Amino acid sequence: MSSAGHKLNWRWNCLTALLLALCGAAYCQESQPPTERHEDSRPGDAAFSEPRRLLQAGQYDQALSRLDEIAATDRTLKGLSHEYGVAFYQKGDYMRAIDSLKKAQAEDSADNEATQLLGLSYYLAGRPAEAIPFLEKVQSWFPRANVDAAYILGICYIQTKDYPKARTAFARMFDVPPDSAAGYLFTARMLLRQEFDPVAEEYAQKAATLDPKLPGAHLLLGELFLYKSRVPEAIEQFQKEISVNPANAATFYKLADAYSRIQKYDEAERLLQRSIWLDATSTGPYILMGKVLEKKGEFELAVRALRRAAAMDPNNPMTHHLLGQTYRDMGRKEEAETELKVAEELRTKQDSHP
Repeated sequence: MSSAGHKLNWRWNCLTALLLALCGAAYCQESQPPTERHEDSRPGDAAFSEPRRLLQAGQYDQALSRLDEIAATDRTLKGLSHEYGVAFYQKGDYMRAIDSLKKAQAEDSADNEATQLLGLSYYLAGRPAEAIPFLEKVQSWFPRANVDAAYILGICYIQTKDYPKARTAFARMFDVPPDSAAGYLFTARMLLRQEFDPVAEEYAQKAATLDPKLPGAHLLLGELFLYKSRVPEAIEQFQKEISVNPANAATFYKLADAYSRIQKYDEAERLLQRSIWLDATSTGPYILMGKVLEKKGEFELAVRALRRAAAMDPNNPMTHHLLGQTYRDMGRKEEAETELKVAEELRTKQDSHP
């Protein structure tokens, strides 16, 4: 093997050492319900057993047809409006769900599930201000809501620009004091997710001021600054995050991204190596590594990094596009055309299924 080949393999081994020994990643869905669940308080009439079974099977239209049959026999049957409301909610017909759930509420003011589903229906229909009073009344979780109502209440507060109440809602979700650094940080993350960037920055700054060593505060600020192309400020915040939280792979990845934007590719490559060593399960660092190595003219190493990313997630058009560019730089025209074609097909497929 040539000395260049030895160097290439040695460099690649540096990039991939210990990767097989690193595995596992935790993923928490936003819709995960609270630990304490309150059982459904629906009426126990045997008359509704069939439509309920159909709903559980996802057969919404059949369930509604069965309810129509029941209503034709006895329009005044107790709980009928409730069952219609639940069926329309689960089908995603939120305006009709609102009409039925309002009737259920009028018939039984203690119907907590109807109250909560009414609030959620208003939210999902794009009317957060009307959702809030109902969600405030019932902050427990009912199985057929399929979401965490406490989270939705916090989002409603954000959308109506009641940020202090949003902070209280999210602090309650995470069992921290509303005025704590963690309370501000959790709310800042939710604000950023909802694209309320200026307030997110304000809250993240508040979190970092209250507790400069709070893990995640400087990372969030760095992400905000990077999104706004304020690269020097982003780099400063990512470096602060590493000083208080040195084992966070995502911070090394984000810092590498910042350096790549100002064409400091050697520094970016070094940081990406660390990110990969800490977390072998994320495709982002491999994709960025491929991009950085391509910019440095190290095409073989770039292909290896991008091939690893493609094996982990074959449906990412960016990976195939970068592979196509790299093959083109190497003069491998057929492989370049193949990868660019795959990238375009994947992008078209994603655009057709938003």
